[in-house]
Amino acid sequence: MRIRADRSVCIGSGNCVLVAADLFDQDEDAVVVLLTDTPSAAQEDAAREAVNRCPSGALSVVED
Repeated sequence: MRIRADRSVCIGSGNCVLVAADLFDQDEDAVVVLLTDTPSAAQEDAAREAVNRCPSGALSVVED
């Protein structure tokens, strides 16, 4: 599983950080920063939840 983040679509809601702060951060403009694009098995559920909670659709999951 891989996570993709389209920073040009991000609206800075921060839902991803609230759900999975070990996978996502925000820059000084509140735009998503992907800390890793390959979550561990233990992080996969949180990654999927963050993707589902993204109001702009900036995040996506790509299955390997």
